[in-house]
Amino acid sequence: MAKEISKQTLSVFEQIRQTDKNGNEFWAARQLAKALEYTDFRNFLSVIEKAKEACKNSGQPIENHLVEFNEMVPIGSGAEREMNSYKLSRYACYLAVQNADPSKEIVALGQTYFAVQTRLQEIRQMDEYNRLSTEDEKRLFLRNELAKHNLQLAAAAKDAGVIEPIDYAIFQNHGYMGLYGGLDAKAIHAKKGLKKTQQILDHMGSTELAANLFRATQTEEKLKREKIQGKQKANKTHFEVGKKVRQTIEEIGGTMPENLPTEESIKKLESATVKKLKK
Repeated sequence: MAKEISKQTLSVFEQIRQTDKNGNEFWAARQLAKALEYTDFRNFLSVIEKAKEACKNSGQPIENHLVEFNEMVPIGSGAEREMNSYKLSRYACYLAVQNADPSKEIVALGQTYFAVQTRLQEIRQMDEYNRLSTEDEKRLFLRNELAKHNLQLAAAAKDAGVIEPIDYAIFQNHGYMGLYGGLDAKAIHAKKGLKKTQQILDHMGSTELAANLFRATQTEEKLKREKIQGKQKANKTHFEVGKKVRQTIEEIGGTMPENLPTEESIKKLESATVKKLKK
């Protein structure tokens, strides 16, 4: 059953995604509730209220993410009835699944899905990133972001029980295997034609770095949010998040990370940037 849900989850959430006349995507709350296995919409309204509160606390205008409207709901024999509902943005869906019943497997999968999608949207809208005009600038920016978040991921993994260096290497490999279709660090080195001494992250383009940034940030958040304990559970979490990022790339028609080109070492770009600043 778990495997069946995992395979279907991406299409479940994408199938109920709608677009308004202005081209803005949204999810109808009643359809989302049904996808998350809430049989009574009244029970889902408490989730909506928590999402509103979280939206307000994050400094986001509620009306930008949760809008009341009348949703057509099937009532049997092919008939439909208008019922009160909400149009939810992707961010609102993210907040909703974070506050939904965590005992439901589909909710746990939805949390990862919307977290990855929301982070992708955040990167695309990040002013600092969008001001960058060249691939080299984007690579440097994302590599620095990833270095920062890898430290935070290491701290979260340590809190979960991943203490020894060898255990952390195994933990990292699980994330890579999820994202790279089963390839661990050694296999990625071979696939990319890298030497043993060369770091994988230093030879990634901006697209591949972004995918790994999503993997790192979402794993860190999931470890903390679910208070995961134990090396095996931490490894499983890292693998699952990596796999979910891979599914997202597939959904949007992107190139799998193992098939992206190997780039020149980012160390050379850093050196060139330093020299340019000195001049």
